Amino acid sequence: MTLRARTAVATSLAIIAAGCSAGIRGVRPAAPSAADAAERARVAQAELRHTLDSMIGAPQFRNAHWGVLIVNPRTGDTLYSHNAGKLFLPASNQKILTGAVALALLGPDFRFRTTFAARRTAAAPPRLADAGPGPLVDNGVLQGDLVVIGRGDPTVSDHVFGDAMVPLRAAADSLVARGVRHVAGRLLRGGDAFPDANYGFGWAWDDFDFAYSAGIDELLFNEGFSRLTVRGGPRAGDTPTVAVAPGGTYPYVAVTAVTVAPPAPVGAGDLRLGDTAQQVGTSITVSSDPSGGVAVVAGSVLAADTATVTIAHRDPARAYLMAFAQALAERGITVGGGVSAAPADAAPATGPGAARDTLFTLLSPPLGEILPALEKPSQNQIAEVLLKTLGLERTGVGSADSGRRVVERQVLVWGADPDGFAVRDGSGLSRHNYVSPETLVRVLDAMRRAPTFGAFYDALPVAGVDGTIAGRMRGTAAQGNVRAKTGYVDRARSLSGYVTSADGELLIFSLLCNNWTTPVRAVERVQDEVAARLAALPARTR
Repeated sequence: MTLRARTAVATSLAIIAAGCSAGIRGVRPAAPSAADAAERARVAQAELRHTLDSMIGAPQFRNAHWGVLIVNPRTGDTLYSHNAGKLFLPASNQKILTGAVALALLGPDFRFRTTFAARRTAAAPPRLADAGPGPLVDNGVLQGDLVVIGRGDPTVSDHVFGDAMVPLRAAADSLVARGVRHVAGRLLRGGDAFPDANYGFGWAWDDFDFAYSAGIDELLFNEGFSRLTVRGGPRAGDTPTVAVAPGGTYPYVAVTAVTVAPPAPVGAGDLRLGDTAQQVGTSITVSSDPSGGVAVVAGSVLAADTATVTIAHRDPARAYLMAFAQALAERGITVGGGVSAAPADAAPATGPGAARDTLFTLLSPPLGEILPALEKPSQNQIAEVLLKTLGLERTGVGSADSGRRVVERQVLVWGADPDGFAVRDGSGLSRHNYVSPETLVRVLDAMRRAPTFGAFYDALPVAGVDGTIAGRMRGTAAQGNVRAKTGYVDRARSLSGYVTSADGELLIFSLLCNNWTTPVRAVERVQDEVAARLAALPARTR
């Protein structure tokens, strides 16, 4: 080849190479076809099924029961199913049912009402025929009893207001505005909106002192528990002091704990073979005495050290009334007849002394604002209040049995199989609740299609951000994406909710595990891994 020919070929190759390079740098490759994208999604979903089979079939779970259902509700595709129709102990996944039914039947604008009324007693002066309606207040004295008629408001709490005393002080201010400076009669609980047991069916009796297992009633203060701050005295042997919050007067406290000196340093040369160094420090326990009216603080606390413990209220209505009495005292209102939490004490009397005048009504925040306080921290007492409130509002009977029948009927309306669930409480503390993954997915899908979906979705914990999954799935595609409810009691760990896939599909999943013997973190790792894979998954097949 001549020099001229070789130069021409080289120039042509250079032009071709330059054109290819320009195309690689500046021309966007053709978008994959819908068929290609669907095929990639099918391959990815096949890999997901294989991975899930391997994870839940691992030797460490050979004695565990897994129930899994993952669906694309838009297309109706089932991405994965394993024991989806079997019944599992749901733990706090029970709150998905409770919250969903409450939102659907009560509505996001529903508010709890607490009525404050005056009731004339036999000792009160008779009202003149022409006196007209109005409270029995004469020269700053309420001539009769002050009656509080509750319907379960669960928001008189630190959790909702920052200080549970805030709404009670507002109620006391309303009395001051009406000129009340003294109540001649008693401070009473009125009515009996929740007439059945304060505790759920099948709750563990030895958990009753713990805040998460507090009983509920139509008057409920600070979600049923108090904080006790125990401070050691200045010297060893001194009796520690105890401060009660958020109300300062209930429960009554008996202190058997002692102040101890810091342990002396022990050198290695001070111990002989077989000796044990006894390190005495702050270790406080609290329990209710058999009557339930006194919190017994036991143990030891270092001099000038503090420890904070919680104790559940064995008498929720008395806790509320005692806190309200404290709010009244702070506003300068005295109560001459004391406090009674017995429902019969405020039963309507007959004859001339039966008159009862409504003074004012305290309204809770709307249910749409209460729901995050239920779902995100998994708050048991709000769930139990909602269950009984469903019974009260829909059947006229504020019992757990009435409430569970309302929940059962609505879950059936949403398409769940009659043998796919058993409801015994609202929170999931009972070990007699049973729910299948299919039922949970049905409920979650019904809420997805409901006009209140935004309120329901926003109330759920967000992976890596808040609620009970604030510390989980961080650094994965699930963070800030997954909205899901957890559940945990002994040998039951649950995670059910929503995740948006990599291509924008909203997926619904339910991951339930019962009866394992591995560390609970092993179960959580599987649930977190599945949720993260779903967030990164191409799910659009059509």
